[in-house]
Amino acid sequence: MTLPIAAAVDRLSSRYPSLLVDDIAEHEPGRRIVAVKNVTVNEEFFQGHFPGAPLMPGVLMIESLAQVAALLLPGVRVSLRGVNNAKFRRQVVPGDRLQLEVALARQRGALIRAVATASVDGHTVAEAELVLAVHEDEAEVDPTAHVAPSAQIGAGTIIGPHAVIGPNVVLGKKVRVGASAIVDGHTTIGDETEVYPFASIGQPPQDLKYRGEPTRLEIGRRNIFREFVTIHRGTAGGGGRTTIGDQNLFMNYVHVAHDCHVGSNTIFGPGATLGGHVSVDDYASISAYSGVHQFCRVGRHAFIGGYSVITKDALPFAKTVGARALCRVYGVNTIGLQRRGFDETTLHKLKRAYRYLLQSKLNATQALHKIEGDPALSCPEVDYLVTFIRTASRGAILKRGKVTDEDTAD
Repeated sequence: MTLPIAAAVDRLSSRYPSLLVDDIAEHEPGRRIVAVKNVTVNEEFFQGHFPGAPLMPGVLMIESLAQVAALLLPGVRVSLRGVNNAKFRRQVVPGDRLQLEVALARQRGALIRAVATASVDGHTVAEAELVLAVHEDEAEVDPTAHVAPSAQIGAGTIIGPHAVIGPNVVLGKKVRVGASAIVDGHTTIGDETEVYPFASIGQPPQDLKYRGEPTRLEIGRRNIFREFVTIHRGTAGGGGRTTIGDQNLFMNYVHVAHDCHVGSNTIFGPGATLGGHVSVDDYASISAYSGVHQFCRVGRHAFIGGYSVITKDALPFAKTVGARALCRVYGVNTIGLQRRGFDETTLHKLKRAYRYLLQSKLNATQALHKIEGDPALSCPEVDYLVTFIRTASRGAILKRGKVTDEDTAD
């Protein structure tokens, strides 16, 4: 697993001069990590230690576990404050392959307790509770980066070579801005967001009515903006703000225009484009090189197929594919909804509601009356679907594509 082990372990304030971690086997960020240490006969600590019968000292097994704990806590400096209930059950000798597992237990203020276990061939050789103190790192700014003096940079943030940070930018904690990326304008970026090289965030809108007024771009936490992504701030005529929620993925060459509002947990494929004033609700997916026309909406959990052109509102919970007048709805996004934990009862209700909308001979108004009048379809998801269609100022895409049996099954 790719992880800058040596650099990360350097954040352990009391680190032993030797690196005691060789590889990462499993990693659940912020929760659990499993690492490996290959114990070889040429280790420095074996020299003169029990000549003829070399053993790895227990204190160095604790040191190995502390180094692994530092890998689990990115963006902070770690100090080992205490070791509780340490037990050493077996000897560790040259040739052993130590598996080092650390799981975070609880945190109180700056102190974190972690459960640490070392094993060889499935047999526990050492275990302990580690008491760790965490201190926020100072921001790291590459000497070649251009950061305006008035920009606000959060603790643990890393700004790469030749990046440009404008005077009205506010970066949260542990933000990463890659090489030659630009963040400008009245832009706020939340904690732990990653801006990859050559991305352009917060530039003026591409709107001929824009006259340089101080509009904003507000971005939440843990977003990922890949290479060459462009996100523009708002215009006075559109409310003055472009907003993006939390934990969204924008793949390379995505463009989000002025005054757009993107929810949380969305995915944008390479080259996906939003025109001005577009709204994208939570958990929507817009596939590669698809475009959404200005003022359109994309509903919650919607899936837009690749190379589609959306000129009306795209329905929630459904698969929409096609270009302009040829855009069609291909049933409920069953697989996507199952992956996100939707139960079978809710899926059944959504499929029945979509049958009214797409397969009956009713017009949209009649279908909505049928859905609202059917008590068996009552649930928050169906209510949201009905409200979404009723509030579609540009109209909604309601033409049916060829669906599979799975999409129409009860």
